[in-house]
Amino acid sequence: MAEKKTYEELEKRIRELEAALKGKGNRGYKSRLFSFLFGREENKKWTLSLYNAIHGTSHNNISDITINTLEDVVYMGMKNDLSILVSETVSLYRSVELYEQQSSFNPNMPVREFMYAGKLYDNFLYSGRLNRYSTALLPLPIPKFVVFYNGGDPKEEEITLRLSDAFKEEIRRSLLHKYSACNEKIGDGIISAETEEIFRRADPDIEVKVRMININYGHNRKILTACRPLEEYAWFIDRVRKNNTYSKTDTPGGRATVEDAIDRAINEMPDTFEIKKFILANRAEVKDMCLTEYNETETMELLKQESKEEGRQEGLQKGRQEGLQKGLQKGRQETMLLSVRNLMDSIGCPAEKAMDLLRIPNSQRASLFTLLSENQ
Repeated sequence: MAEKKTYEELEKRIRELEAALKGKGNRGYKSRLFSFLFGREENKKWTLSLYNAIHGTSHNNISDITINTLEDVVYMGMKNDLSILVSETVSLYRSVELYEQQSSFNPNMPVREFMYAGKLYDNFLYSGRLNRYSTALLPLPIPKFVVFYNGGDPKEEEITLRLSDAFKEEIRRSLLHKYSACNEKIGDGIISAETEEIFRRADPDIEVKVRMININYGHNRKILTACRPLEEYAWFIDRVRKNNTYSKTDTPGGRATVEDAIDRAINEMPDTFEIKKFILANRAEVKDMCLTEYNETETMELLKQESKEEGRQEGLQKGRQEGLQKGLQKGRQETMLLSVRNLMDSIGCPAEKAMDLLRIPNSQRASLFTLLSENQ
């Protein structure tokens, strides 16, 4: 119950944050800098460069891609960063590519992308006037999901996130609950093996894979080098982060703000950067987006830390209550044991007769017999 309460409180706080983000600035949803750079028609050459970098291709016809990001599907006050439809001339089939940038690791990206893709395919059928009830098989573009991670927590160069991991977690938690209810202590290895076996038998009908690429500056050099705007974006985010760290030590009174760190990063950007002209032309919007994303990330981290602390405090309280309960039970048992001994000594009756006279429940007699035999 304590875990459920903590989860519900966290969900409430997240909804409050969503409402606050919606109310800031204009009434529309703010984009991330990533989608601002790669999701605009005037920057489609950068979008194509991004596609080439992650697929190892070298296409140069920007008309091969269509930006089809849905405007009305949002999460945490921001829509999915970028969705593009790639022409069949590129690889003999069309593909719908969903790209998202994340500054916090999120293992639930497969279910998020799955839900977003459902809305995207629904829109695809509607806009193409395709009949989902047709007796003929409808041709659909192949989905590809990519998350560009640039958070502060160290991560591998690439990770494949799978929706099936969430199914396995459902099984694992159910097993832990089952064994806990029976007071059985089972090792992690056995739990994992049993989870895999149950999952194999269950044979889920849905799987979603998401490719997570670490684009922190200095990582995945091959991909970043292949897409200069992506490398420059990674440099910019890295410089903002460093400037924000330095400002706390090199500014009198430590009063420098995140906004100062963003301004410094823009000013320090080399003139050779492809994205510099675009960022300077949209400086106010870039700063606003960076601040919004920074505040969102910081707030979410605070919420997670608060949730952990609340869980820890509730765990300590529960532990104290359990300890008190065990102490009371031990005290009652010692009192019963003393009463049995006194009765046995005073009238010379056997232990079982003494327990009958004291009306001790059968469920408690076995432990008392054990204690009596140990102390004879």
